[in-house]
Amino acid sequence: MPKSLLEQLPEIVATGRKTAERILESIESRQRVTLQTREVVLPAKDSAAQDWVTAQGRAAQREVFAPGQASLLANPQPLLDDVSVRPELIEGQPWTNRLIYGDNLLAMAALLAGDEHTPSLRGKVDLIYIDPPFDSKADYRTKVTLPGVELEQKPTVIEQFAYSDTWSDGTASYLAMITPRLILMRELLADTGSIYVHLDWHVGHYVKMVMDEVFGRDHLINEIIWKRKGGSANPSNRLGVVTDYLYWYAKSDSYTVNPIYARDTPDVKRYIEERFTNIDEATGKRYMKSPIVSPNPRPNLIYDYKGYTPPKNGWSIALDVMQEWDARGKLYFPPRDQGDRIYRKIFLDEYEGQPVQNLWTDVFVINPVANERLDFDTQKPKALLERVLSLSTQEGALVADFFGGSGTTAAVAEKLNRRWITTDLGKPACMIMRKRLIDQDAKPFLYQAIGDYQVEAAKATLGRDFRIGDLSQIVLSLYGALPLPPDVNPQRNLGQIAGMAFGGSGKSSKTLVLADSPNKLTGAATLKKAIAQRDNLLGGWDRVVVLGWNFEPSIGETITALNDSRLEVLVIPPDLMDRLKKKGGLDKLRGQVRFSSLQYLTIHPVERGAPTPAVPQEGRELMQETLTVRLKNYVLLSPEAINLDDANRAKLQQVANAEPLALIEYWAVDPDYDGKVFRSVWQDYRGNTANDADSLRVVTQAVVTTPVKPGPRKVCVRVVDVFGFEAEVVTMVGMA
Repeated sequence: MPKSLLEQLPEIVATGRKTAERILESIESRQRVTLQTREVVLPAKDSAAQDWVTAQGRAAQREVFAPGQASLLANPQPLLDDVSVRPELIEGQPWTNRLIYGDNLLAMAALLAGDEHTPSLRGKVDLIYIDPPFDSKADYRTKVTLPGVELEQKPTVIEQFAYSDTWSDGTASYLAMITPRLILMRELLADTGSIYVHLDWHVGHYVKMVMDEVFGRDHLINEIIWKRKGGSANPSNRLGVVTDYLYWYAKSDSYTVNPIYARDTPDVKRYIEERFTNIDEATGKRYMKSPIVSPNPRPNLIYDYKGYTPPKNGWSIALDVMQEWDARGKLYFPPRDQGDRIYRKIFLDEYEGQPVQNLWTDVFVINPVANERLDFDTQKPKALLERVLSLSTQEGALVADFFGGSGTTAAVAEKLNRRWITTDLGKPACMIMRKRLIDQDAKPFLYQAIGDYQVEAAKATLGRDFRIGDLSQIVLSLYGALPLPPDVNPQRNLGQIAGMAFGGSGKSSKTLVLADSPNKLTGAATLKKAIAQRDNLLGGWDRVVVLGWNFEPSIGETITALNDSRLEVLVIPPDLMDRLKKKGGLDKLRGQVRFSSLQYLTIHPVERGAPTPAVPQEGRELMQETLTVRLKNYVLLSPEAINLDDANRAKLQQVANAEPLALIEYWAVDPDYDGKVFRSVWQDYRGNTANDADSLRVVTQAVVTTPVKPGPRKVCVRVVDVFGFEAEVVTMVGMA
């Protein structure tokens, strides 16, 4: 007889602890997980407002930069060289908020390990709120609206496998997923920190048992019940479900908690109507009368006041306070024939409400036409996160959400002046969050990804001791290439295919295949080396195919500059290791892997305006110049590589052929690219109507105002398409 879930629970927790322990051990090694900064985002959604040199712009930016960095604003070239743009500190080092794309288990490992810019965040996070998926039957397909068509995209294969693994054995798999993550979250929490886990009736009671094991039963502060909707039609065979649950645990007994009050619950509204029945003659304001009576005998508070005798135990306030309240019109003196008891006036406009309890009925789901609605199925209302953050953090606290979704936690943390980290495995979710934060003019933040993601996936599939050559052999085999002998192939990354048709001539050719490493960027050096091997390696090769995992952003320009018709560059599916793990072996995956062509971007020549005077700043004359950047064309990754059915793929191809720039979801400009970190000081995205009224298209021209820089400028333009794929162009711009 199979074990019940209750019987499996000890083993699930034990396995989760072992997984977490392995991760914690690995963060001390040289092979620890790292984060790559893909973009430093300095929000400037409106091209008319983006101005590095106006007094207003400089003053606003100065407020968010660390002391000593304000001088960098006159010259953005070295700006953020150490990607430290916030005055808040972690162990004395400046802090920058982070949006991280990738598996949250790896993201937490990287945060625990720390890097050269930020020390380990172990014990540094003040609040964690997570809203993990909790419905195994949910439909997570994404709708993509393009001009004239609407596509329905299935989750990416990485997302699919992550999600299907979560539910492969039902709730047991879900608990196996969440347990090591909760353990790592506890490691990240400060001793004064709290965690809120948002769930519903499907798995909430089981997760609560896991949290009892991880955090301790004594550290359960509250089980909060949120009535998220009302008036819904009940199913015929059971009662309607209108509640979710937030499990609030603390790391220790010294957790942070702030009293909060509510005025909008039905009980408080009824209380207000029943008690605030008096009108103040002097101000016309509503008030209620509140006794000023000491509950216990207080001889020092027994005194007459204006002829009114004290209660038996005395007043509840000292004479000087009584006099102060009297001077401020806060005392009610009843007529002599109606009593001799003085009351305090509590005015309605000063009444905070009743202390919030664990039943939340006054936080409503998002109205379908509300401004905060982002068309994200699991989006939670800002009011819910405002209450959580207000309850358990102070200003400046560090808040984390490892299932970021629509970005409500980060958006509210930004609004309430908290620092934040948010992560998500889905590229659409990360794009929604990035756009949302730019739209609310957030402080500068980092957009990061898991460094060497494929290496980590390979370790999970092939074992921690695997070698890059082992992975290259797998890639070559799936592409259909036979490995070259070890004497000419010491790195085991070269293969051959004989008899491939080439160039449409119908003639067979002999093809050299190079499988590049997953822990490097495929770029100009790799392509030149591959061409040299094709031309010089014994065997007489007609062409060379380079298979890459990660590419230098300027790879499209490199291929164009090489202009070699006997070179082909293809993308190794980023989900290859997940698929290999799922299929259970190499043989079962053969013939099912598609290696796609690259996406790339082209732009018109950048126009550089002549220097003009800027608004004087601090008594100094400043000069500014403008850069006009115009998009020309965007070629999408092979549509076959995108998870669409045939009908939706045909719609996509139609748009790609007719209006390729309509596929761009977001684009940004760095006017002083250093070749390392992309710092966007201008952005536009679909749905941003600050630059134009078309919500389905980005503008195709950016006019960036920037301080004058002598000599040529290196300008970088980066785009992200509606499916989350990135492309980039780097160009040198001479003087006007």
